[in-house]
Amino acid sequence: MIAIDSGVLIDLLADGADADAAEACLREALRAGPVVISDIALAEVCAALQDGAEAMSVLEETGIRYLPLEAKSALRAGEMQRRHRARHPSSTRTAPEFLIGAHALLQCDGLITRDADFHRDYFKGLKLITPSVD
Repeated sequence: MIAIDSGVLIDLLADGADADAAEACLREALRAGPVVISDIALAEVCAALQDGAEAMSVLEETGIRYLPLEAKSALRAGEMQRRHRARHPSSTRTAPEFLIGAHALLQCDGLITRDADFHRDYFKGLKLITPSVD
């Protein structure tokens, strides 16, 4: 089971320059098995669209399932954000980024993301899948 980061799904929906790469990556992941979205990433997608019904419709159309965050993932996200603040006191990284990474690490087998460097640094062992832009 692979999680998808909100940014990749928003790329796909925005139909911009990165949409083709996002679509190809998602299709490949869906062929390999289930793709899921956390409640945090779903909220970010909803904020980028018109409303929640549209966000849920998009998930149904693409075959992405909803998998809410468990307490263990929330706790790991908090620990990683605390470490990040200690290393980078002026950083603008927000809790959702850590929550999405922890969800993928502890509840899934990988993450489709454009932010591989960040996730590699804070979520050791997490399989990262990045849409490749040709």
